[in-house]
Amino acid sequence: MHCIGLFAVSPVQDLAAALDWYARLFGRAADDRPIPNLAQWYLDGFGFQVMREPERAGRGMATLVVADIEAERERLAAAGITFEETQRGSFGAIAHLDDPEGNRLILAEPPKR
Repeated sequence: MHCIGLFAVSPVQDLAAALDWYARLFGRAADDRPIPNLAQWYLDGFGFQVMREPERAGRGMATLVVADIEAERERLAAAGITFEETQRGSFGAIAHLDDPEGNRLILAEPPKR
């Protein structure tokens, strides 16, 4: 397989509410709405989709790797989004947050080298 892209997906029931929340998470509105029940963001070599799919809503999971987890915590707090305490170790740092429908997002900061 030769993949040239990747999209993580959060299935939701209330697409309008999810679009607002994810716009605050990513700091901008969706980059594309290719079909009515789908919005997508293009993020430095990969993509993230929010899809209205009620039967799977709240069962998604994705890891977003960030350069500075505490800087993201401050930015997200200003946007009204909070997340769990940061855990640190030899793996770097991680923190969990859930979107309003229960999709789990993990923010991960690689270890400093």
